Amino acid sequence: MRVTSLLTLGCAAVLSRADVLEDIEDTATEATSSVASAVESVTSSMVSKPTFTPTTLKAPFLEQFTDDWESRWQVSSAKKEGTEEEWTYNGKWSVEEPTVLRGIEGDKGLVLKDKAAHHAISAKFPTAISNKKDTLVVQYEVKLQSGLECGGAYLKLLQDNKALHAEEFSNASPYIIMFGPDKCGSTNKVHFIFRHKNSKTGEYEEKHLKNTPMARITKQTSLYTLIVKPDQTYEIRIDGETARAGSLLEDFEPAVNPEKEIDDPKDAKPENWVEDAKIADPKEKKPSDWDEDAPYEVVDDEAEKPADWLENEPTTIPDPEAEKPEDWDDEEDGDWEPPTIRNPKCDDASGCGPWEKPMKPNPEYKGKWTAALIDNPLYKGIWAPKKIANPAYYEDKAPADFEPMGAIGFEIWTMQNDILFDNIYIGHSISDAEAFGNSTFTPKKDTEKAVEESEAPKPDEKDDSPIKSPSDLSFTADPVTFVTEKVKLFIEIAKRDPIQAITFVPEVSAPIGIGLITLLLVLLGGVGGGAAAVSANAPSKEELQQKAKVAQAKAAATKEQVVEAVSSGTQRVQEEVNKRTTRSSAE
Repeated sequence: MRVTSLLTLGCAAVLSRADVLEDIEDTATEATSSVASAVESVTSSMVSKPTFTPTTLKAPFLEQFTDDWESRWQVSSAKKEGTEEEWTYNGKWSVEEPTVLRGIEGDKGLVLKDKAAHHAISAKFPTAISNKKDTLVVQYEVKLQSGLECGGAYLKLLQDNKALHAEEFSNASPYIIMFGPDKCGSTNKVHFIFRHKNSKTGEYEEKHLKNTPMARITKQTSLYTLIVKPDQTYEIRIDGETARAGSLLEDFEPAVNPEKEIDDPKDAKPENWVEDAKIADPKEKKPSDWDEDAPYEVVDDEAEKPADWLENEPTTIPDPEAEKPEDWDDEEDGDWEPPTIRNPKCDDASGCGPWEKPMKPNPEYKGKWTAALIDNPLYKGIWAPKKIANPAYYEDKAPADFEPMGAIGFEIWTMQNDILFDNIYIGHSISDAEAFGNSTFTPKKDTEKAVEESEAPKPDEKDDSPIKSPSDLSFTADPVTFVTEKVKLFIEIAKRDPIQAITFVPEVSAPIGIGLITLLLVLLGGVGGGAAAVSANAPSKEELQQKAKVAQAKAAATKEQVVEAVSSGTQRVQEEVNKRTTRSSAE
């Protein structure tokens, strides 16, 4: 009894401080997130998944992010160039399994870990890749585990040159091809940009695909494929289906080949050149009775007030159902007045308030007078400078013969984290890329769909009535929401009264109640010394921040307890379903 009282008083004393409450809230949020992740992991584990097996396919560059990935990839330490401020590529990278809709057991990918950060990482090819007179195929998977509101998920194939240093890879590193999804606000596209060299000037220019397909914004894995053929055609596939196809010579801007002729920059329009095709007839005069000042509308003197017009009724009245807010302070907020609403009596009549005669079109209105237009006898047409031969003209009939590429890189800024890249193929065989996708992407996609369906509420288990409280939730209908909402409720009550939380939410108190109470006690530093001692020795914010690290460890332990609890709950539900199925079959 003494410990219970001390626990209640101690929690109340600490939680009453605003600065401490903020730290508790942060830790509680992490605990809730861990619970949701744990439940999702348990429910998704009920779906049978294939196991990752490295491919035996060979290609100029093929990456599945196996255990030796760090021997090939280098995180950039460069600074972003050409910006108002110097930005260092400080975004972290990791190779790990997906945390959302896992499709293949043991299948890891390269994950961009930080949101609102600049990320850069690259890998050199064993030998430079050239597609001269050959097909080029670029294919990779993208998984937007946190969605994508503003940011990119595209790759770059970097130009092979002596200055190619992976640790210095940045936005200024010259690339040959940029390909992949990019989204921010209403902009949603799959980039295909290639840098093309002007054979006369030696300068490079970016050629952008004009009509780009839209990126797939989903938490399931998407497969992006770019195919460029020696006949100067391209094809973009998304999830194996053609999304866009066309010609390098026709579909890009600026165009690959410049115009043969250009406007003469030295040519100028003569001063007496007339471009006005029509002019006002100089012989026409305004009629003497034309009144330009007559108004467009006049008062309708023949109008009469409707018999049911309520002239003494106001158009709006105070809302009779409005109530003065409980926290309204007349001294600070002034005298309270209810909001006004439209007078309902006006709806049943022609109108309310003072009646005025309406306006009607003025039959005498003619507007401003203008003379009729006639053909201009001095008209010479629209002037244009004369054409001359373009001194920078050249013709590249084979822009698909890209310059050699020496590395692949991801140089990205994004507001969302946990973007995962996997199964990169860069080579020359369309059939090999298709086979690679069929053995990796296809089974992964099928499993992800099954996992997503297993986590969604079943149609026959949905309740049309709105959920009013966590008590209305069903574990079997939606285990993730059930546990998440129960834990949120438990934490909210525990901040006011830990003992009441355990009593009111018994489903949570067993697996995590003890863990969360322990978390609070860690922040308090113990309960010894009585209630007075707890209040007098309430820790400072700095002390709590230090102890919050210990609390996070407790939260991790709590997550393990939840996994076990949810697994047991799920198993019991499945056993009950099996029993009912057996009974139904027997009957």
